[in-house]
Amino acid sequence: MRGLVGAVLAALLAAFAPQPVWAQETLEEVQQRLREHYRNAAPRPAPLELEAREIRRWPAPEARQGVAVDERHFYAVVNSVIGKYDKDTGARVGEWLGDRLQIAHLNSCAMIEAELVCANSNFPQIPMASSVEIFDPATMRHLRSIPLGMAWGSLTWVERLEGAWWAGFAHYDETGGEPGRDHRFSEVVTFDDHWRRTGGYRFPDSVLARFAPTSNSGGSFGDDGLLYVTGHSAQEIYVLRVPRAGPMLEHVATVVAPLEGQAWAWDRSAPGLIYGITRSTGEVVVIEVPDIEKRLSEQP
Repeated sequence: MRGLVGAVLAALLAAFAPQPVWAQETLEEVQQRLREHYRNAAPRPAPLELEAREIRRWPAPEARQGVAVDERHFYAVVNSVIGKYDKDTGARVGEWLGDRLQIAHLNSCAMIEAELVCANSNFPQIPMASSVEIFDPATMRHLRSIPLGMAWGSLTWVERLEGAWWAGFAHYDETGGEPGRDHRFSEVVTFDDHWRRTGGYRFPDSVLARFAPTSNSGGSFGDDGLLYVTGHSAQEIYVLRVPRAGPMLEHVATVVAPLEGQAWAWDRSAPGLIYGITRSTGEVVVIEVPDIEKRLSEQP
């Protein structure tokens, strides 16, 4: 009896409870509301157009692929050679000379947890194959190698953020490209500590168009949590936001900068400074980048 009374009360409450709007609509009304929802969606703001300021330059014959930097030194990178330089004087104080058959194409290096972590690929050979090569910056000795194989493209940069590895993988329209895949297949991939893939993101079309016909060559997260990337040769840095949902990075700013694409690095000991390269002259260039987070907060 008690169960029957409870069931009757529940039915009465359900009958008189307010129903959601969508439950009261006809199919035609639902279709009209959905059309209005998509038609009235606010467009994304256009990416900011900003400009970086050059601070100084240093000659470095290895400055053809990228540069890394720590508190006292910068490290110019080309294929199987890394040159170590004093930040204050520009004097060359060390080097690593590698075997071109084992480490053929160092694309970039980054100072991560007191080690020099470098992205290596077999460019321009196909199929593409990549590895992560790790060095002791004090002795310039090669420590270990992490082979990644042929899964995602040509590895161009490696970054560490919040307990995960982030990496850029390139695809090309022409030299070094694989049949059936062009620059649009370039992506950012995330890994766990065992280098197992945990996720990935596509570049937005506005950035891919500037990469073409090559690809993404450098990348690193700023202290503001935004991802800064460069192409192969354009004198621009593209600032991207990692989305809360979905696989597409959001293009929030483009910074005109006196570097020639390729790989570069934040000077973590001097906020707002980037070390880049101009490969045509073999120089390392120090650049001051505007405060992107502040500029974005000022948008209406």
